[in-house]
Amino acid sequence: MSAKHYRRAALLAMLLSVIGNANAQAYPTKPVRIVVTGVGSGGDFAARLIAQGVTATLGQALIVDNRGSGNLPAEIVAKAAPDGYTLCLSAAPLWITPFLRKTAYDPLRDFAPVTLAISSPNILVVHPALPVKSVRDLIALIRAKPGALNYATSGIGASSFLAAELFKSMLRADMVRVNYKSGGLALTELISGQVQLMFANAGSVATHLQSGRLKALAVTSAKPSALMPGLPTIAAGGLPGYELVSVQGIFAPAGTPEAVITRLNREFIPFLRRADTREKFFAAGVEAIGGTPEELAATLKSEMARLGKVIQATGIVLDE
Repeated sequence: MSAKHYRRAALLAMLLSVIGNANAQAYPTKPVRIVVTGVGSGGDFAARLIAQGVTATLGQALIVDNRGSGNLPAEIVAKAAPDGYTLCLSAAPLWITPFLRKTAYDPLRDFAPVTLAISSPNILVVHPALPVKSVRDLIALIRAKPGALNYATSGIGASSFLAAELFKSMLRADMVRVNYKSGGLALTELISGQVQLMFANAGSVATHLQSGRLKALAVTSAKPSALMPGLPTIAAGGLPGYELVSVQGIFAPAGTPEAVITRLNREFIPFLRRADTREKFFAAGVEAIGGTPEELAATLKSEMARLGKVIQATGIVLDE
């Protein structure tokens, strides 16, 4: 390429950059959609609450777009134009599924983190008939009767699955996994005694604990959670170093202008940190966070490094 052509290419690149920055500064000029899983899911609840809260300050409607289950929201956003008008709210399956099967995206390459939105510990719950009162009791029973206890999960890659597999991996003991299509079905089977334990979402078990249909042993977070006052951590209860918290983050397609990411983050964080917002999420068994793009990116990398090894050790491979 001649020097003249180099100058033209450089000038064109500069003009495109100026145009892109100008468009980013004017953002948004039309509604923004946030793609999540099915209606009624935890992600759907969170996305709708966030959409209601930021639409006024964003200046355009934030529209929730429900797209079935699994990783479809992530796949849609990974392929979308990087202009800030298509986002997704996703949890661990976005970055865990690639360890289980081939995906149409790369978690680190194809997304631009916007904010670490919400988190929730899982609760280690057991059927009341199980003769244990603590994590130490449960560990002793599992070791005394390897392969005798069944645990429920609500989908391969879900938080209940990850929490249980991490527990098994660190304990180096045998339990039998029984996988269900939904958390509700898994809890129903646990309550009926078909399985003996589960690492359930905090918001899903409160009424069952109050009624005595389930018994809680511990929370999966590193520190005790205000969501379950008085409940010890698994780490303190007999498995030092154990920690598993379900997090959900908001992502844009890779290549989205930094100015757009900054604008979105500037809208999401104040809303997520408001007292009334925290109260609404807390009532649903979730803690609002509101973090920087860098914090979400760091969480993504650390969780992939830590839990990827656990997933690979299971030998599970999902159908394409």
